[in-house]
Amino acid sequence: MEKRAILNRVCLPVEDANGLPNEHYTCPSVFKEEKDILLFNKWSGLAVAAEIPSVGNAVPINFQGTPLFIVRTKENRVRVFQNTCRHRGMILIEQAKSIKGAIRCPYHSWCYSTDGHLISTPHVGGPGRNLHGSIDRSNLGLTEIRSHVWMGVIWINLSDTAPNFEDSMKDLIDRWADFDRPLFHGGSESSFTIEVAANWKLAVENYCESYHLPWVHPGLNTYSRLEDHYHIEHKNIFSGQGTKVYKQLEDKEGNSFPDFPNLNDKWDTAAEYIAVYPNVLLGVHRDHTFAIILIPDGPEKTYEHVHLFYSCKNTSKQLRRENMKLWKNVFEEDVPVVQGMQKGRHAVKFDGGRFSPVMDSPTHCFHYWVASEIQNGRKQKD
Repeated sequence: MEKRAILNRVCLPVEDANGLPNEHYTCPSVFKEEKDILLFNKWSGLAVAAEIPSVGNAVPINFQGTPLFIVRTKENRVRVFQNTCRHRGMILIEQAKSIKGAIRCPYHSWCYSTDGHLISTPHVGGPGRNLHGSIDRSNLGLTEIRSHVWMGVIWINLSDTAPNFEDSMKDLIDRWADFDRPLFHGGSESSFTIEVAANWKLAVENYCESYHLPWVHPGLNTYSRLEDHYHIEHKNIFSGQGTKVYKQLEDKEGNSFPDFPNLNDKWDTAAEYIAVYPNVLLGVHRDHTFAIILIPDGPEKTYEHVHLFYSCKNTSKQLRRENMKLWKNVFEEDVPVVQGMQKGRHAVKFDGGRFSPVMDSPTHCFHYWVASEIQNGRKQKD
């Protein structure tokens, strides 16, 4: 069947649709196409601002083959730059560091301020001559990547073509206005990484729905049952699910994390879990939030970088450890089924599968977005 017709079937109503075909999970050329259309053209999650907590902190990050670095400037702003000198393309920052003065290129010592301005070009006009008429420093600053910090996540748009973040995500920002406030990362007790031998989209698809809870998360299902969940869907932006019976974690003395102040009464018992397309999975609760940034490593491997946030700095270290352990267990329970689906995508006669019209609509919402974006991207190339 012709590729366009196959993707048209993905875009049918959930009760009639098939899922994405195998090549979208296994084929290197399709992976590259999706990287350009879905990851570079949209607002993708890169890292968390907590990775650069102090002024001058800088961390190099390779995002889908593109060398970048994040830095906290002297003005305490988080910014993202391409990690290449404007002279000969030398990598500027090889490892995480604290920049006391300028960012110096190790090749010819061109220097940049933390806000990207080119401030020094030694011997550029010959020995002892640090200026030259053809070298306009004002036009040779570091290449900045559009970025925005929300829910503790650093979001980037590499193509520079997406609408402003606040416009792109307005409906989700409005939905979670109660959590649009300073969030405090829990430190070493609140971050971990899970390596999954599967395509990144399968991690999104699994996260979107609660259908699998009774069999994959039996512990969680004892108090947050399948019937306690509801769907969340916003076409072309996000989808997921929520629960009406969130249960706070308590230590042996009955202490729990402090609530975020002035929350809507809804959050007394509710929690929500939303996949923000393309690659960020977010969760909000009355007393903590989390972000999972999915970083693909080719079509069949994904790194899940998990970070937990709280309402204030001074939370119990032991309780943070327990909360991290709880969530790590939950997310690791998903690994075998996500990896199992990846293995299944090598079955040559698998047709993308069908959806439960009642239970799978958030996952179909994501499939619809992928298929429609790929179709639009291909039309623009034709």
